This record gives sequence, structure tokens and C-alpha cells, in this order.
Amino acid sequence: MTERERAAPPGPVVSSAHLASGAMPELSELEFGLIMCSNAFNRWTARCMAAAGEIGLSPLEVLCLHAVNHRGRAKRLADICLVMNIEDTHLVSYALKKLEGRGLVKSGRAGKEKTVAITAAGEEACLAYRAIREAALVRAVKEMGVDGPQVSRLAALLRALSGQYDQAARAAASL
Repeated sequence: MTERERAAPPGPVVSSAHLASGAMPELSELEFGLIMCSNAFNRWTARCMAAAGEIGLSPLEVLCLHAVNHRGRAKRLADICLVMNIEDTHLVSYALKKLEGRGLVKSGRAGKEKTVAITAAGEEACLAYRAIREAALVRAVKEMGVDGPQVSRLAALLRALSGQYDQAARAAASL
């Protein structure tokens, strides 16, 4: 290896060089970042909820609990799946059954449709999670110098890209 090769920047940080060799290597960089971030986020949600007193919940169960608690209204399974962009409703259904078994949510009815609502214990768990999140995560992110509008722009970009990935998934399914 020459001195010049050693001094050259390594290129994009990716998990799959064969994907980065295409027309948009930056997308491979993003995908690697998503892999790392989603795994870290899943670990965080489960550990934060365990610190809040609900040990043993999976990341999906934690997200379902927060979704049910959102705005204090009962939710339908289909609405939870739609908001979280989850295609496999049985995964959410199973998570809700586990949460109900722990007394964190309760089933109900709105006409003929089954609904799920937060219980007092579930709301308490969500509030404890929020307090730990503020102390352990929000403070650290703010200390990095990341500002709210910057995070909002990134969130909007990720939501827009999720639509592109959904469309590409539909196209791939038709091949």
C-alpha cells in the first residue's frame, strides 16, 4: 500500500460494499446508519422500560404501550399498525395480549370493533419511562449540540424515505 493510499479517506461507512458500489453510495451509508440506530433504539426502549420497572418487555411491546397511551384514547389494532407502519398485525396483536396480561392495557369495544386502552399501571410505566428518557437520553442529545429543528428535519426525511422504501418493496414484490 502506498503512502497516498494510506492517506486517502476510506470512503463511505457502509455494511455492504457491494451495495455502496452502485449509483448512490450515500444511500448505503444511510442504511448502515439505520441498522445501527434501529438496533440501538430497540436496546434502549427495552432497557429504559426495564429501568422504569417493567422488566422483560420487548422493544415492540414498549412501542405498542406508548402507542396505546398516546393522547389517552382507546385504539384499534389496525390504527396502531398503521401508525407504526407494521404490516404483520399478528405481531402487534401478540404484543398487546402480553401487555394486557401484565395489566398495562385493557381490551374494550367500540361498536363491533375491539379496542385497547391504557390502564393506570400502563400510564404510570409510560411516565416513568419519560422521566428516565429525559434524564438519560434527552440531556445527552442536547449536550451534543443537536437542536430541536435539526431533529425535526431528520425525522421528516426519515418519514419521507420510509415511503420510498415501501414503494420499492411493492415494486420488488411484483418482480
